[in-house]
Amino acid sequence: MALSFGVTVLPDPPHTRFVELLRLAESHGFEYGWTYDSHVLWQESFPLLTLAAQATSTMKLGHCVTNPGTREPTVLASAYATLHDISDGRMVMGIGRGDSARRYIGQKPVPVAEFERRCAMVKDFMNGREVEWNGKELQLKWVRPELPEIPMWVAGYGPKALGVAGRVGDGVIIQLADPDIIGWIMDTARAAAAQAGRDPDALECIVCAPSHITDDIADARDQVRWFPAMVSNHVMDLIERYGADGSVIPKALTDYVQARKFYDYDEHSRVGAKHGEFVTDEICDRFCVLGTAEQATAKLRELESIGVDQFNIYLMTHGQEDDLAAYGREIIPKFAAR
Repeated sequence: MALSFGVTVLPDPPHTRFVELLRLAESHGFEYGWTYDSHVLWQESFPLLTLAAQATSTMKLGHCVTNPGTREPTVLASAYATLHDISDGRMVMGIGRGDSARRYIGQKPVPVAEFERRCAMVKDFMNGREVEWNGKELQLKWVRPELPEIPMWVAGYGPKALGVAGRVGDGVIIQLADPDIIGWIMDTARAAAAQAGRDPDALECIVCAPSHITDDIADARDQVRWFPAMVSNHVMDLIERYGADGSVIPKALTDYVQARKFYDYDEHSRVGAKHGEFVTDEICDRFCVLGTAEQATAKLRELESIGVDQFNIYLMTHGQEDDLAAYGREIIPKFAAR
């Protein structure tokens, strides 16, 4: 299958801007529209997704990512099923253990075993199947059976979270565009799928990263240093659990955080965030998709060649309309035509 394209827009006020950007992205050929789910740092995202569903006609919509901790699982599943009805079958779910949404309010990410249990329930429940939860048999009996299944893609970096993706998810959400690390992540998730008796080749791969189309590579790098710094939050958790000697987690993922000094969630996913100053140009180039349309296309071809199914732009750079237009005019057609 050809590489598909998505875009993630922050649920920043004003809400009209969020809707405007997703409608514009749809007009440029983006098939997926995503948003964050961190209800204190930004506006509450479910009403915004409702507005987006009404303002678009073909774009699939969802969180990149939500979590089943901040969101009580039955509420999360019902919200998605309701939006699936409103959008006439266009919802997709990205889910993780919870980073900014939980840490910012003083909670830790959901423990992996509980995360898996909750993901399995949410997947069935939001799609109208009966579940047992809290000792009760529950079902959303109003789910329209003619609608397509809501897929669930699981975000993770470490072996345990990737095991959940392999055993429960329809695919993996990977927040970086480094081909070597992507290969290791997908191999880990697919091994878990195979061990669980699932088809490892059926697991889809969604790569998420900032992309800025420009001739000024220095400026592009400066605009995205926040992103590897954001990824480093997860890497620090992995180092605490597994160490940084490369025996479990690739050093390609852990080495760069040695220069990290701090992280400020008040600047989470913001251009110019001070906590991103430690990020080198090399890491910006590895983790993101930067440069001219030709350079971006070449990297995206490489990602496609290793089995990436969707590239999801984190649209947290300057010149958002210009980047969407560049993709719609110069990049997406090259993949759609194949």
